[in-house]
Amino acid sequence: MLGIGYADWAAIAIYLVIVTVVGLWAGRQVQGMRDFVMPRTFGKLFMMMHSFGTATHSDQAVTVASKCYTTGLSGIWYQLQWLFATPFFWLIAPMMRRFRAITMANVFELRYNRSVAYLFVVVGLLKFTVNLGLMLWGTSAVIDACSGGQLPARQLVLIMTVLFVSYGLVGGLRAAIVTDFIQGILVIVFSFILLVPLLNTLGGWSNVQETVLTLKDSPDFLSLANPNITIFYIVMISLNAFLGVVVQPQNLGVCAAGKTEIEGAVGFMFGTMLKRFCTVAWAMTAMAAVALYGTRGTVIENPDEIYGMIAREFLPALMPGLLGIFMASLLATVMGSCDSFMVSASGLVAENLYRPLFPDKSPRHYLRVARISGLLVVASGLAFAYWLGDKNRGVVGGLEVLWKIGAMMSVAFWLGVFWRGATSAGAWAATLTAFLIWLVSSQPIGANWLAGIPLAHDWGMVTEKMVDGSTVMAVVLPWQMVFYLAGSLLAGILVSLLTQPSTDRKPRQEARLEQFYSLLRTPVQEGEEPLGPCQLPEGATPGPRKVFLAQTRLEIPIPGRRAILGFSAGWACVIALLAGIYLFIAR
Repeated sequence: MLGIGYADWAAIAIYLVIVTVVGLWAGRQVQGMRDFVMPRTFGKLFMMMHSFGTATHSDQAVTVASKCYTTGLSGIWYQLQWLFATPFFWLIAPMMRRFRAITMANVFELRYNRSVAYLFVVVGLLKFTVNLGLMLWGTSAVIDACSGGQLPARQLVLIMTVLFVSYGLVGGLRAAIVTDFIQGILVIVFSFILLVPLLNTLGGWSNVQETVLTLKDSPDFLSLANPNITIFYIVMISLNAFLGVVVQPQNLGVCAAGKTEIEGAVGFMFGTMLKRFCTVAWAMTAMAAVALYGTRGTVIENPDEIYGMIAREFLPALMPGLLGIFMASLLATVMGSCDSFMVSASGLVAENLYRPLFPDKSPRHYLRVARISGLLVVASGLAFAYWLGDKNRGVVGGLEVLWKIGAMMSVAFWLGVFWRGATSAGAWAATLTAFLIWLVSSQPIGANWLAGIPLAHDWGMVTEKMVDGSTVMAVVLPWQMVFYLAGSLLAGILVSLLTQPSTDRKPRQEARLEQFYSLLRTPVQEGEEPLGPCQLPEGATPGPRKVFLAQTRLEIPIPGRRAILGFSAGWACVIALLAGIYLFIAR
């Protein structure tokens, strides 16, 4: 029926019913905004699977498989770009938890002012719209391939949306975390299960390597860096990812929904490290697909369908219903992420837009507003998913747009954390400058102007590409990142220096700064009850100021023993993973 067997349909239906029922059950304890957006009650294992589930979705498998199939093993960096940032997650998670915030906009409001919080809400909602649409459409591409094109993508996207909305609106982040535990296990299993029959058919990984090298006649195709994705390319997308990870609104919940800060640190670093291993499996599957379809002489018109095509060919032969479970696991990835995104978006609207305009309402009232706003954000993401389909835009292109949106407010955040001199005007200047440079460098006029500079050609800043049958100049992605990150930093610093508070306003500004940094210096205790967003609990004594360059206005903290040990463990995992890829997979 519609390209897949009845056993597969039964597996999909049973799984989706179970997840929906579990999500609704978890929502019984939701009483107000805090329970809905930031419950702060979960342990390390749940936080780890929540981090993995929120960070991992099927459009990423589609992206890695598609990029690796077309450009070689170096396409793995389209998801592995966060690898070098992962050890820093051990340090970032406690910081996010110590803010004691409900949303990231609370943090920007305390550090700067309400206008910057509003700016973050707008950028965050834009990011959620693109991300939701990308995930929904990317998943539909895989499912479409699994069914041989017989399952209609538009209807499938709508069904997925209805399901995760049904329990997400009831249970909020609590339901998202509980369901992520189930869905994360399935995602891990099915990231690797395709490799078993595929490698058996091709005679093992060594044979895959030899076949790929013969077909492509280039050792670069099995290299972690090649002329398409260079070392410079990898460095810039990794830096962009690291800077932007803190301003992804959903990551506050990933870091701060645990009992204390250690739950967030363990969950954020090790949960996302699980994703890095799954990324390797996606890349290996793509390389094996190159060998399989290359020896057959099969022409793949849409590389986004590679992952689903492999599943359709091999899983039904292993066991009836296995393809259905595989498809259910793909649905699990998008549902596990979309519900977290929806909850975070609803928190931004209800807590940071609606509450300041309509204060002193009941907790139930704000909860109702959060649910309605979450539904509206999902609707915008659904519209973006259909737009991707109408314009026939690939998942890879959509992902590159998402990378850029995610970094737009990163400089404003990091300046505010490490430098007391950063001002609200500086935060606005940093963000608007980043958007402006991105906009100009994405247009032919910007690329043509840059192409007129000889140095731009010598350094590979511009290239030619085909758009609607015509050749146009375009700024190369990593250089575009250099321009908007450097421009944002320069604008943020210069405008901050020019807009320091006047003498009469300075005491008030210093008091706000002291409250901000006191939060960062004060560890979270289990069971503590903050008085409100970004406030210390009653009777708490702020920790002492322990920073490098203590005589300056810089706030670069001296790490403690636990921070150093966890950070070192993260780098050990990174080195082990890279060594494994280099020794056993790459050439």
